[in-house]
Amino acid sequence: MMQMTDDARVVVYLMTGFLESGKTNFLRQTLGKKYFKIDGETVLILCEEGEEEYEPELLVWANTDVVTVEDPEVLTKDFLQEIEDTYHPERVIFECNGMYPVSKMEALEAPEGWGLIQEITTVDASTFDLYIANMKSLFVEMVRNADMVVFNRCTEDMPLAAYRRSVKVVNQGAEIIFEGKDGEIEDIFSDQMPYDLDAPVVKIEDMDYGIWYVDMLDHPEKYKGKTVEVQGRARKVKGFPRDEFVLGRSAMTCCADDITFLGFICKSKEAGKLGADTWIRARGKVGFELKMAYRGRGPVITLESVERIPALADELVYFN
Repeated sequence: MMQMTDDARVVVYLMTGFLESGKTNFLRQTLGKKYFKIDGETVLILCEEGEEEYEPELLVWANTDVVTVEDPEVLTKDFLQEIEDTYHPERVIFECNGMYPVSKMEALEAPEGWGLIQEITTVDASTFDLYIANMKSLFVEMVRNADMVVFNRCTEDMPLAAYRRSVKVVNQGAEIIFEGKDGEIEDIFSDQMPYDLDAPVVKIEDMDYGIWYVDMLDHPEKYKGKTVEVQGRARKVKGFPRDEFVLGRSAMTCCADDITFLGFICKSKEAGKLGADTWIRARGKVGFELKMAYRGRGPVITLESVERIPALADELVYFN
């Protein structure tokens, strides 16, 4: 299995996305950048042949050899060792069609010293709704461990905020980029918040939980010091201090068997009195602290009130 590492002898990039999602164009641009050029050899392993091709002049400039694989089943340790022995690469890039399970690519047994350092997924925004409606499970697998998700062919009239939520519910840590014809599109949440951030108490309605959850992760500076009121389930987590628990909601990522709990750490003297999965309405001030659960800094809501409530009729959060 290729392990994520920062000190590999041969660095490996995994590029995924559905057919014609912009993978080749993204890689062509990246290979042409000076910051991406290295002295050693790069091997680009194509697990599909799309309409776009790599110009010979670019490949020479980037010290890159292309190896085309017609059947991904040939990607074995022996095959990769042959790549190692033939090209002695410093870097290997896999360009893969999303129809081939990403989990199989991540599980490839690679030669000693090879290390996966980045997974990138490209998405054609103009066909995203079609794919998410018909191939949601494949999309979820592609983005679950991605470090970066690039939506290209975007226009400002598209529901880009909803597209971001579709990724964040699966992978909180992914960097998400929206590219239009004039470059990157930013501030996709402008004027789209369904609650008043300037109110003395920012009240999060049940239907808006997903929007709030993603925006808290993406724009923590907007919420620091704000008092929020939200409903959800309280969960005690093993190893947490006595006065801490997680307040959140469940979200369906791709099917009824794939449910993810999305929540934030709360502090309250009432924590020890809450039973397993107690539904509550909580109000408190948002701060940010280093927490193991976040693997870094993350939201911590210090509660001033906790009120038990009946379970919601529909407890799931939806992101599309």
